[in-house]
Amino acid sequence: MSERSAVVVIVGAGMAGVQTAVALREQGWREGITLLGDEPHAPYDRPPLSKAVLLGSADSAQLDIRFDVDFDALDVDLRLGVRAQALRTADRQVITDAGPLPYDHLVLATGAYPVALPGSAGLPGVHLLRTLDDAAGLRPVLDAKQQVVVVGAGWIGAEFATAARQAGCEVTVVEAADRPLAGVLPAVITAHMRAWYEEAGVELRTGALVSGVEPDAVVLADGSLLPAAAIVVGIGARPATGWLGGSGVKLGEDGSVLADDRLRTTAPGVLAVGDCASFPSARYGERLLIHHWDNALHGPRTAAANVLGGDTRYDPVPYFWSEQFGRFVQYAGHHTDADTLLMRGDPSTASWSVCWLRGDRLAAVLAVDRPRDLAQARKLIARSATVDPVTAADPAVPLTSAAR
Repeated sequence: MSERSAVVVIVGAGMAGVQTAVALREQGWREGITLLGDEPHAPYDRPPLSKAVLLGSADSAQLDIRFDVDFDALDVDLRLGVRAQALRTADRQVITDAGPLPYDHLVLATGAYPVALPGSAGLPGVHLLRTLDDAAGLRPVLDAKQQVVVVGAGWIGAEFATAARQAGCEVTVVEAADRPLAGVLPAVITAHMRAWYEEAGVELRTGALVSGVEPDAVVLADGSLLPAAAIVVGIGARPATGWLGGSGVKLGEDGSVLADDRLRTTAPGVLAVGDCASFPSARYGERLLIHHWDNALHGPRTAAANVLGGDTRYDPVPYFWSEQFGRFVQYAGHHTDADTLLMRGDPSTASWSVCWLRGDRLAAVLAVDRPRDLAQARKLIARSATVDPVTAADPAVPLTSAAR
């Protein structure tokens, strides 16, 4: 290495990348930090896009979602509009479209990209919702109260449908599965969520396969056409790791960087945080890939500690929230189909929760407008608490009272 000062290069200027830079300074890193962002915009928070940008005024909205971070005061070399193209771990260089960039430590925080509808790339009127520019491109649609078809009844699809209805658009949501959120929640729960769409005035079509897109319409596999001035696609996301091919950083079948429980990758001096990385969870006995804001907030603290020579393990209680159709939905933990499901309240009412038990331990909770349940469950899960299932299923009793 030359006599230059040591440098941590962070690739990705979203929540995970920004928080890594902040955590490094807070924990005592005094040498160089370079933060690369492939967008031209100052770093911003993604969760508020559906409200702050889609429904807010353009100028104030962009201010509202920017991170409250003074990069000059932190002495962070922020490079915007710079895209990483390859990684040469043997030379400790990130190859970018602005030239090679040497590093002593590298943190991968490239996030994830939205999956496009096959055959729709570049077609006018077809939108994804991931970036500030994506949201800005959808503003005219909402302002004009146009007819919208949303492809995908997952979290993103429901959140955009909520915003579009709030703006006065006519909205149809099409979902290939037989119910909304089929990939993440069991039918006994999602059966009740179907009614949310109807209450909001959104037409939900399940078991509806999209076979193509025509000008001003979505074509379904049964040959029917759904008129659409705009088509918004929300069918999932994949880790943005394609540029790491041949680098020595091992990727999983899902495209995620295979980090260890210290968030270190298979390449020396390289760590990974946020949506692009999976990690082994001792708490749940499996590798987790978490595409949620809370993971991008907390993982960087572990990564920063380990850059500074620490040996800190990362095994959080996963958490996320979603605001849809007038409801605040929160989830903490991780469950599988093998876990025991306990209904905590009546899902046909305004507020209710669901608990999952793994043996006698609380593994996860879903709370609909019951923030107290979520807060208490999160603490119980963090300490691997065992609970009494009869007490835990009683919505009139605090969850903490179910702990043994």
